[in-house]
Amino acid sequence: MLYHLAKITEAVTGRVSSWDTTGRNVDCWVIPPGKSQVLAEMKGPGCITHIWMTQPNHYRECLLRFTWDDASFPSVNVPLGDFFCLGHGLVNSFQSLLFSASTRHNYQFNAGCALNCYLPMPFRKKAVVELVNESQEDHGQYFYIDYEQWPEVPEDMGYLHAEFRRANPFGGWAPEILANAPQANIVNKEKTAWENNYVILETKGRGHYLGCNLSVANFQGTWWGEGDDVIWVDGYKWPPDLHGTGSEDYFNQAWGMQPNAFLRNGSSIYEGHTLGPNVDLWKRKGGYQTCYVFHLENPVRFKKEIKVTIEHGHGNHLANDYSSVAYWYAEKPTRVIDPPPVEKRLPVLQDNQGRWLLHYSAQTTSHRVKLNSEMKKMKAEWKKLEEKRKK
Repeated sequence: MLYHLAKITEAVTGRVSSWDTTGRNVDCWVIPPGKSQVLAEMKGPGCITHIWMTQPNHYRECLLRFTWDDASFPSVNVPLGDFFCLGHGLVNSFQSLLFSASTRHNYQFNAGCALNCYLPMPFRKKAVVELVNESQEDHGQYFYIDYEQWPEVPEDMGYLHAEFRRANPFGGWAPEILANAPQANIVNKEKTAWENNYVILETKGRGHYLGCNLSVANFQGTWWGEGDDVIWVDGYKWPPDLHGTGSEDYFNQAWGMQPNAFLRNGSSIYEGHTLGPNVDLWKRKGGYQTCYVFHLENPVRFKKEIKVTIEHGHGNHLANDYSSVAYWYAEKPTRVIDPPPVEKRLPVLQDNQGRWLLHYSAQTTSHRVKLNSEMKKMKAEWKKLEEKRKK
């Protein structure tokens, strides 16, 4: 992986940053509310090699956009914090091979944090990096964008893509049923899974899927997982090309998520650390989680299309706040979906008692699972059990 460090090449190293060109020390660019700012425009052929950014706030309000070559659309269009694997507008220190963050304000909203990205981003004609401030305040941004200019970009190198999706809440069929309860163990396969699973990525073209981060605001408060990852390559089929065994399993952990951040996988935000001190995790009211996984040695390659999904609770019965960023390389610049408007991508907050402050106007649920006969039967069984428990 590190063989290139010793290789002498014809590349020319460059950097665009927010440094004060007057020679003074005002190195922060200020972007007014509702405005966008081009941070860097680099001529190709070349490759962005590293991005460092720091700011005091607006991790969900600001959008980071990358446009490649002559495209009229961005191929990266993601909220600032989520691009760097920090969901919910929270900051936290963590380290992975592709992203890292450093802060003295762990598990706080809208606090200063250093963000780093080491994903290689080749471009052939030009690259435009833009930041869009959709908050109602001025946004202060410090940044470095390091890049190289190359004699040419090899034909087999793709363009980086990243897109943000959210379901708040996910349209689960039985959020009242606890994870791992027998009543949640319905049949979820074939077209039922294809149509109902949470979609992390659905795109056409040729390339390879590199991984994702997934953020959960756990409204139910018990275990939010048990969802199998299900990935289809180049069209629908059953069984699918890749089928996993559970949410934490897809993120290369087990028996729930743990408070660690490894090179390829881990928790950049760990739910147990968002609940406050002295909270029994088995009596919790629910917190915030962000997981990430990068398929560095095992990317999922596709020739025509790919659909990357995961169940939310087994059989998609849960209805928590789900959001994600998918990362992939494509043969050509491709349009990614637009994020929800700013008021529909802000984090769901809690009051001092840990109760979720749910506002209907801020919700976005693009799909609700339609009840089939088995789901109806299981909901009825659960209702009877709950009535019996209350007596």
